[in-house]
Amino acid sequence: MFKRKLTALDHPSPDNFSVNDEKQFRNLVVWLEDQKIRHYKIEDRKNLRDINSSEWPKVFRQYLDDLACPVHSESDNSAEYLEWLLSFSVKLEYGDNAEKFKNQTSDKVKKNELNTPKVVSQNPLDNLDFECADFKKGVNALAQLLNVTQHPDHLITLKAISKVVCQRLSAEALENPNTVIVKGKPFPFQEADLGFDMGDYVLNQAAKILRLLYIHNLRDLQTRINECIVAVQNVTADPKTDTKLGKVGK
Repeated sequence: MFKRKLTALDHPSPDNFSVNDEKQFRNLVVWLEDQKIRHYKIEDRKNLRDINSSEWPKVFRQYLDDLACPVHSESDNSAEYLEWLLSFSVKLEYGDNAEKFKNQTSDKVKKNELNTPKVVSQNPLDNLDFECADFKKGVNALAQLLNVTQHPDHLITLKAISKVVCQRLSAEALENPNTVIVKGKPFPFQEADLGFDMGDYVLNQAAKILRLLYIHNLRDLQTRINECIVAVQNVTADPKTDTKLGKVGK
């Protein structure tokens, strides 16, 4: 998305940058200020360079205000701010050295991109087309085989299949099926009292199911917390004493 502008600015790794990576985004902002924009004095860039600080977003917004950035995103969209910062940096770069871009045409840029060696992944999953008809057909067939209800979005169906395979068809589950087979009397959620009325029978039933799923997630979270507590107690409740350090008498 930003590759051309990063390349024009001589960024060291334009191919590997991801705006969704918060650490990469903050490092790029610092790099642009240090190398291209240089709005602050060196000693005034300390807070901006502290990318691990919890106050960094506040510092970044102040930096944008100081640059008179016209972008005002209600969702704090990093891509919108970065788009403006890169464009502003290219403008400054061109103003400092117009000769550098004199021979840069669209045809030349495309030619350079074609000549750039492409990295071929050895992982076959990287070459799959997740939107092709054959892939969707395969997901639906697998869902039918595992008795998984199909969703209009085949990727959500695939996620449900993955959950079934991990929980019910893992090596541990196959060796000890009783650990994953749900036991007990079925809960009649249709007859349970929701506690409020949404004015529609179908919505009330859906709300009951969502509540049960929420309770299930809470129980799973509590189980994991208990496992962490037990693991910590196994360490702290079994201290090792070095008798060589002990003293008897004065």
